[in-house]
Amino acid sequence: MLTEQRKQDILTLLGKEGQVFSGALSLRYGVSEDTVRRDLRELAAEGKLQRVHGGALPASRAAADFAHRLPIESASKRAVAAAAARMIDSGQTVLIDGGTTAVALARQLPATLNATVATHSPSVAVALVDHPGIEVILIGGKLFKHSIVSVGSAALDALAPIRADLFFMGVTGVHPSAGLSTGDLEEAYMKRALAAHAAETIVLASTEKLHTASRYRIGGLEMASTILVEPGCDEALLAPLCSAGGNVLRA
Repeated sequence: MLTEQRKQDILTLLGKEGQVFSGALSLRYGVSEDTVRRDLRELAAEGKLQRVHGGALPASRAAADFAHRLPIESASKRAVAAAAARMIDSGQTVLIDGGTTAVALARQLPATLNATVATHSPSVAVALVDHPGIEVILIGGKLFKHSIVSVGSAALDALAPIRADLFFMGVTGVHPSAGLSTGDLEEAYMKRALAAHAAETIVLASTEKLHTASRYRIGGLEMASTILVEPGCDEALLAPLCSAGGNVLRA
C-alpha cells in the first residue's frame, strides 16, 4: 500500500472507530511503528487528526479562527446557546468564555435580564452593549487574535476578584479519554482559571466538538458541572461521555 493510500485508510478507520493506536496500525499495514508515527505526524500537521500517546484521535473542526467560525450558525450551536441563555437567572454574576457559541449565547440573552456578565471576549462584551440591565465587566490582557480573547498574566490578575455563579466554557474538543481541550496553551490556562472562579461550569458542546480533541487539555470531563449538547444529539455519542464521568444535559 502506498503512503498516501495508507494515510487515507488511517483517516477512514479513525472516522469509524474514534481512535487509532500505533501498534495496531503497524500490524494492520505491515510497517514499523516509526512509519506509522510519521504518518500520524504528517496527518496532524495537516490538521486531520490529533496525536495522543500511543495513537491519535479525531481533530476538532472547531479549531479554525474566530473570523472563519463566526458566520457558521449551525442548528447545534443555536440550540446550545439558547439553552445556556435560559440557565441564567436575574441577579446572577456570570462568566462567559470566548468563541462563536459564547457570542451566540450573549445574543440570546433577553433585553430584560438584570445580571452581571464578566468576559475576556470583546466580541461577547459588544454583543451585550444594548442590554440595559446587564453590567458588563471586560477582562483585559494580551489579545489572542485567533480567538479574539484576552489571555496572559494581566487577564488572570483582572479575573482575581471576580466570583461568579456560572461559567459558560467554550472548548474545541470533548472526548471521553482526552477530556476538555482547546488549541492554545494560554487559552487552556485561562479557561481553567475561569472555571476556578465560578460555582458551576457549563461546557457549550455543539455536536462538532464531541469525540474530538485539540492540542491542549483544559481538564477532565468532571471539571464541568454540565456538558450542554443539542436536543437531538445521538445517544451513541453521549453514552461514552457519561461513562467517563461527564454530566451531559440535552438542551
